Amino acid sequence: MTETNTERAVVICTKDRGVFFGYVTGAVGRSKVKLRAGRNCIYWPAECRGVVGLAAKGPLQGSKVGPAADMELFGITAVLDCSDDATALWEAEPWA
Repeated sequence: MTETNTERAVVICTKDRGVFFGYVTGAVGRSKVKLRAGRNCIYWPAECRGVVGLAAKGPLQGSKVGPAADMELFGITAVLDCSDDATALWEAEPWA
């Protein structure tokens, strides 16, 4: 990922298999990241086509996404930039 001071929407995976959506500013390190308005995805259906699908398409119908809170995550294994459409679905906070 390139370093930028612009806030961007991302999906982050952790070494403990956590999957989170939120907003980051600047570069993301492998050890720790601060998320603004972070949300945890507890479940997503097969139609999402995995974690990359959560960033590309968003949490589709049947997903379970928790409420937003500012947070720090540790043990970062992946950072995926979200599409605008995916961001809108994450912000809808679906909980089937």
